[in-house]
Amino acid sequence: MLPLKILALTVAAAAALALCVRAIEARFAFFPAAGEQETPRDAGVAFEPAAVRTRDGERLRGWYLPHPRPRALVVYFHGNGGNLSVWQPIVVGLHRQGYAVRAFDYRGYGLSTGRPTERGLYADVDAVLEWAASGGDRAPIVYWGRSLGATMAAYAATRRRPDGLILEAGFPDAWSVVRGSPLLALLALFSSYRFPTVSYVRRARCPLLVLHGDADRVIPYALGQSLFNAAPDPKQFVWIHGGDHNDAAPADPDTYWTAVRAFVDALPHR
Repeated sequence: MLPLKILALTVAAAAALALCVRAIEARFAFFPAAGEQETPRDAGVAFEPAAVRTRDGERLRGWYLPHPRPRALVVYFHGNGGNLSVWQPIVVGLHRQGYAVRAFDYRGYGLSTGRPTERGLYADVDAVLEWAASGGDRAPIVYWGRSLGATMAAYAATRRRPDGLILEAGFPDAWSVVRGSPLLALLALFSSYRFPTVSYVRRARCPLLVLHGDADRVIPYALGQSLFNAAPDPKQFVWIHGGDHNDAAPADPDTYWTAVRAFVDALPHR
């Protein structure tokens, strides 16, 4: 009887731990900032604000930065921290390189309603893809995701295939990020979050460019290489010398933008 009691207690403890982890897992995955402090207009770039409705009733804040002769339309998926205002320099930087841009805040970020969860972010992506497709842009469409946004961009590519996919500072899956920490790895065993970037990339089957800085202190360079190695062809990997995770501007702009231009210019126009 004693072994059965121990087994029962172990199962009960595991179930209780799973419930606790799932109650707080969003706090470890998402770091949203509320409001909207700056827009592209503050940087001298015209934009069109948008309210994107999700199927489960949330309203997402979107920015559309049109370009008269775009190299491509970039649908930008930002990382797990801040809001559109924090990412404004990067969005504006893309526009100044000749791209039309559609960017948005996930639920619970910026002016978007709701609270972020992994499943909720996928619903956000589905809604944003409909918004992006409504513009009738004839230039190549590129999904560009950074950090956690790389998972979202890869997922997006399985839902509505783009002409090209750019993943920056990404990772293969959630487990690969936390396995080096015994505490986080233990918590991850009971978490519902997976963020399986590699799985989505394998299903997307579109031209892929992976960018990763060799000084990334959040998502190690080796994880970017692992993501690339697991992806199917056609694919390219470009390492950015001195690039860290949260660089607002590329550490090596010549290498960075030359690689992006070459990748985009090789894509077919619609």
